[in-house]
Amino acid sequence: MQNLKINLTFACFTLQQYAVSSIIKKCIAQTLLMEKISVPCEINVLITDDKGIQAINKASRDLDKPTDVLSFPMFQLEAGNPPEDWDVYLDPETGLCPLGDMAISLERAVSQAKEFGHSVRREVGYLTIHSVLHLLGYDHLDEGPQKAQMRSREEAIASSIARMNRN
Repeated sequence: MQNLKINLTFACFTLQQYAVSSIIKKCIAQTLLMEKISVPCEINVLITDDKGIQAINKASRDLDKPTDVLSFPMFQLEAGNPPEDWDVYLDPETGLCPLGDMAISLERAVSQAKEFGHSVRREVGYLTIHSVLHLLGYDHLDEGPQKAQMRSREEAIASSIARMNRN
């Protein structure tokens, strides 16, 4: 990945801001690399709490409840089959492909990390990978092949990051 712009906004205070920023950036970069996205990209990431993500969920999906992550792809891409020619996707002013936006509830990530017995870092990483895959056209609305394809990619990407962290 030659050029990647990640716009991180923290709508909630956290002492873990540096660690959260670091894992999000690493997970976005590795997901794009493993999905063979070689075009310069831009992704907006909002880190919020349950109240903040609930408001976004209500406004965008008419679901009045908090969730862990929301993804808003800029384009309808085909999962696992990125375009050969990205020219039509590039912002002429920046030369970047605006893949979309994501919102992560740090409050929910902390709660889920406790529930699943792993670190907040791992949970935020998983939510980030999950969201980037949505921006790239993956979905899990069915309980069959789409969900299996997405889960397989999440696991492969997370494993590659874990291996990088061990080295």
